[in-house]
Formats: sequence, C-alpha cells, structure tokens
Amino acid sequence: MIRFGIAMLGLVAMTGAIAVHQPATAGSDNPRIAASAHLYDTYCAQCHGVQRNGKGVNTVGLSVQPRDHSDTAGMSSLPRDQMIKAISEGGGAVNKSALMPSWSAVLSKEQIEDMADYLIYVCKCDTAQ
Repeated sequence: MIRFGIAMLGLVAMTGAIAVHQPATAGSDNPRIAASAHLYDTYCAQCHGVQRNGKGVNTVGLSVQPRDHSDTAGMSSLPRDQMIKAISEGGGAVNKSALMPSWSAVLSKEQIEDMADYLIYVCKCDTAQ
C-alpha cells in the first residue's frame, strides 16, 4: 500500500511539472513559431532554459550567463538582424559571449530567420512600446 501511495505521489508530481512547463507557443497558430519552439527546445534550452529565461541546465559554472529571451526590455534593444547574426555566427560575431556557438552549420538560413522571429514572439518585443 505504501509503494502504491509513493508511486501515485510521484505521478502527481511529474504531472504537475509537465503542466508548469508551458511551451512558449501558447496562443499561436503559426506553424513557423511552433517549429522554432521545437528547435529552441532541442538546441537552445540547455543554456537559455525551457522557460527562455537564461537559466538552462548548462549554465552552472559559465562565466557569462545566457541571455534571458523572455526579458522584453532587454530583448527589445536588439535589432532582428543582430539576432540573426548571433544565431548564425555565434555570440562573438556581435560582441557577446564566445560561448554562444554558431548555428549556421545546423540550421538553415530560413530556420535562423524564423528563430529570430520566434525570439521576438517570446519576448513580446513586437508589442513593446
């Protein structure tokens, strides 16, 4: 009986954790946003976090913390072409951390452009005043 109770408690905790992680595409029917969210979860979330807040699992011990993509004020100051360059060529190409790798060998030009649009969507920069 105790094992069953512990198993159920674990199941409830896991279900709660899944419910807390809302994909950053909620409210969007745009297939490019959904595709970019999937790519972000695959390639970016390890450093930038599943909540897109710069607190990914790989950040422990980094001398420079990854950018918080959910920060409207911080992200609004970045032009789209600078985002594209950072994703394509890495952080060093835009005078940011050299720890941010280049993704041009992994993602297509279209995927990189869509990722920049996705970041604008995530930070709600298109609605910032």
